[in-house]
Amino acid sequence: MARALEDIGWFCVDNLPTALMPPFATLIRRSPALHRSALVVDIREPGFLRQFPQVYRWLKAKGVEASLLFLEAEESALLRRFSETRRPHPLAMNQPVIEGIREEREALRPLRKMADLILDTSHYTVHRLRDYVREHYELRSSATPLVVAVMSFGYKYGVPSEADLVFDVRFLPNPNFVPRLKRLTGKHPSVVRYLRREKETAALLARLQTFVGWLLPRYVREGKSYLTIAIGCTGGRHRSVMIANALGAALGKKGRTVRVYHRDLKLA
Repeated sequence: MARALEDIGWFCVDNLPTALMPPFATLIRRSPALHRSALVVDIREPGFLRQFPQVYRWLKAKGVEASLLFLEAEESALLRRFSETRRPHPLAMNQPVIEGIREEREALRPLRKMADLILDTSHYTVHRLRDYVREHYELRSSATPLVVAVMSFGYKYGVPSEADLVFDVRFLPNPNFVPRLKRLTGKHPSVVRYLRREKETAALLARLQTFVGWLLPRYVREGKSYLTIAIGCTGGRHRSVMIANALGAALGKKGRTVRVYHRDLKLA
């Protein structure tokens, strides 16, 4: 996370002691080069849980334009990451990793409630997280256009926490129940043709394009720089993928900056 922010021009400090945050805020005000700064903090500092809420509220009260991003993930994802990196959990030195994960989750619950944004990274690769950081926190000029992300997902894996708009396409015929299409994806021409033959598919796409097309200028007027549109079906393999690709292509043809992602395609 910190490296991704550094790559786009942020000044990052990892594990700055909570007591040093007020002096650092004063330094930020005096140095224009530090106006875009990010502090990476976690539970390892003694007294962090007790001190941080008070210090953070103090910073906000003093007029510091601060926001709190809370990163989390499902237990299975965290267990896999600790297994892959072979790093010990700071709260599980003499017990199983899962116990440390659960203890940390419970301890951080009050801080989670304070967060301005909660990002579930369970299904994020390193590259996808880097893209998310770049798209949401890159230093843009006021003339930079709205970036639209269209993401397909499977409801069986949960609704994306970063989604601004969510559309459910499970009412469309499911190619998963067609033997010759079951192992294919919504990217395959056969699946696309199968769904395109349905009148409801055309009707859905027409309405989505009209609705999203109506919304985008209003988001631009508001000053929004990034919008995530999530399209969901049961497994995130067929219908949502096809609709996301079609919507992304249609928006791109109208001159929008669009990026299409398929979150659960490898999981389905």
